[in-house]
Amino acid sequence: MTQPYSDRDQQVFNQHRNLLFSVAYRILGTVADAEDAVQDAWIRWSAADRSQVADPKAYLARIASNLALQRLRSTQHQRETYVGPWLPEPILTSGDTADDVTNAESVSTAMLVVLETLSPLERAVFVLKEVFGFSHAEIAEAVERSETAVRQAAHRAREHVRARRPRFTADRSRQRDVTERFLAAATGGDLNTLMELLSPDVTLWTDGGGKVRQALRPVVGAQTVAAWFAAIGEVTYQGVEPADMNAALVEINGGPGVVFSGPGRVIATVTFDFDADGRITTIHNIANPDKLQAIADGTTRDLRGVSG
Repeated sequence: MTQPYSDRDQQVFNQHRNLLFSVAYRILGTVADAEDAVQDAWIRWSAADRSQVADPKAYLARIASNLALQRLRSTQHQRETYVGPWLPEPILTSGDTADDVTNAESVSTAMLVVLETLSPLERAVFVLKEVFGFSHAEIAEAVERSETAVRQAAHRAREHVRARRPRFTADRSRQRDVTERFLAAATGGDLNTLMELLSPDVTLWTDGGGKVRQALRPVVGAQTVAAWFAAIGEVTYQGVEPADMNAALVEINGGPGVVFSGPGRVIATVTFDFDADGRITTIHNIANPDKLQAIADGTTRDLRGVSG
């Protein structure tokens, strides 16, 4: 039976809204889908018998994660038939997210790419257990599986992620310094500096989604990748002349990144993985305009998952 809705119920939901989005975004890798999951959680919450809810935070997190899991399963075919590499939707993050190393890593483009290789169940279980610290019993209730099944999924996911995540990386200040130098070299067409900043076997992944022209396969090697970015300051890119191109250093998904824009629109975002010496090992370049709306809106999010 639906309980009359009060301002207090609204306040409770709003207190945990950031947590719900943080869970859903890590499971889904897209802003719009995560926001839809939060909205659906609101509908479930408003229709529930809230007098029987002892722990609203856990209750709402279970609803949001289950909704995100269902939505992820429904989008699997779209991602499998995507034109070119599928990369997660970039998002502007706050300094608080970056300052918390564990949370910054969990929402990095590199981690979200690794999570894409898990099954939907494994991904949801990994996020809830490793990032947000839910117990196996709580996760079992959230994803509607037995606790034994959840423990097995958690083990598989943990081993899978451990084998594929970047093992060593430079500290935050070094990452920002290298990103600043990369930005200056790319916009200035400085091929030599780009070569110095890139690992010899650097890999560039580009996501145009068939909407804009991008490489459909990974671009590998410092020489080729450096030439790709050195051309930005010299040639027309996605209809934007070099003189009209703007590039800004921002925080994207918990780390330093670059936003390229032209008159009235965002053109692309670029994020990086680094080795322990600060050289760039992987670049993720997202240019699909459908994935740039959150960047264009300029909304900065705290993805630590804290309530409030």
